[in-house]
Amino acid sequence: MAERKHILVIRLSAMGDVAMTVPVLRVFVQTFPEVKITVLSRPVFKPFFEGIPNLDFLEADVYGEHKRLGLIKLAKKAKALGIDSVADLHNVIRSKIITRYLLFKWIKVATIDKGRADKKALVKKKSLPADTQGKSISPLKSTHQRYADVFEKLGYPLDLQKFTPPQRKRLTPKLLGLMGVEPKKLIGIAPFAAHSSKMYPLNLMGEVIRELDRTDKYRIFLFGGGKKEIEQLKKLENPFSNVTNVAGKLTFEEELALISNLDLMVSMDSGNGHMAAMLGIPVITLWGVTHPAAGFAPFNQPESNQLLADREKYPLIPTSIYGNKFPKTYEEAMKTITPETVVSKIKEVLH
Repeated sequence: MAERKHILVIRLSAMGDVAMTVPVLRVFVQTFPEVKITVLSRPVFKPFFEGIPNLDFLEADVYGEHKRLGLIKLAKKAKALGIDSVADLHNVIRSKIITRYLLFKWIKVATIDKGRADKKALVKKKSLPADTQGKSISPLKSTHQRYADVFEKLGYPLDLQKFTPPQRKRLTPKLLGLMGVEPKKLIGIAPFAAHSSKMYPLNLMGEVIRELDRTDKYRIFLFGGGKKEIEQLKKLENPFSNVTNVAGKLTFEEELALISNLDLMVSMDSGNGHMAAMLGIPVITLWGVTHPAAGFAPFNQPESNQLLADREKYPLIPTSIYGNKFPKTYEEAMKTITPETVVSKIKEVLH
C-alpha cells in the first residue's frame, strides 16, 4: 500500500491573507480526501482551520522560539511529520529559509507567484495620458487562484467553484444573548482597516447605521480591535438600540462563531471581510485607494458587492496594492461612496 501523501502549507501572516487560504484548502480536502495537509502558521490563526478534515496545524512562533535560525528548527519539525511536498503560499524570507532546508532534504516545493510585476504596473499610472487615467482596469488573477496554482504545480489541480461553505458554528449562550430573541437579520460591520485611506469615514458609517437602526429590522454587530478602535466603536454604538459593539468582548473563537451566523458582513478591504467569506457569509466591501482588480476581493463574492470610490474624481486609484501609498488628496476618496449607496446595497443583498 502506497504511503499517504502529506503536504506542508506555509502562510504565516497577515490575518486576511491567512483567511484567504481557508476556502482553497476546503476545496483541496474535498477534491483530494486521501491527502493529508499540515498548515504552518502563527498560533493566533489556528481557529481558522478547525473542522477541516485531514488537516493538522503546526504553530510557528516567529518572534520567539522560531525566530531567525529557529526557522531551521521549525523546518526539521515539519520534516519529522513525514511531509513529502511543500506549498509555500507566502514567498517571503521566512518561508524561503524553511523551503530551502526542505529542498535540501529532497522534498518537493512549489511557491506562489504573487504577480508582483503585474501589480506594480496596475498602480503605476502617473505616466499615463490624462484621458486614459481612471478608465476601467483589467482584473489580475485573484489571490485565491494564485494559491490554487501552487497546488496545481504539485500535481493537485483545484476548481475553486466547487467550494462548499462550512456549517454555521455553534452559538454559546453568551452569543445567543447578544443576538436577542427577535427575528432580525444579523449584520456585521467592520469599519476599520490598516490604513486610513481604506477606511470609510466613521461619521458616514454612523449615517448608514442610523438608517438601518431606524427600520428596526436588523441587529448590527460592530467589529474591531485595539484600545482606540474599541473606544470609537463604543461611541458609534451608544445612540442606537439595535447596535452592539463586540470588540474586546469576545474571544477569537467566539468572534468567528458570531461571524459564521451573520446574514451579512460589511467590511473594508481588510481581514474581517475575508473571515466572513471563508465561512460562506455574504460580504459587501468598501474600497478606497485600493481596488478589487488587484486580486484581494473576498472569496466567492459578486463584483456588484464591491463598492468603489469614484475613479473619475480619483483617476489614479488604485494608488497602491495595500493602501499605504496615495496622493494627499486621495485620503478622502471613500467619501464618494454615499451612505445611501451602502444602505441600498445592504438591503438588496439581504432582501
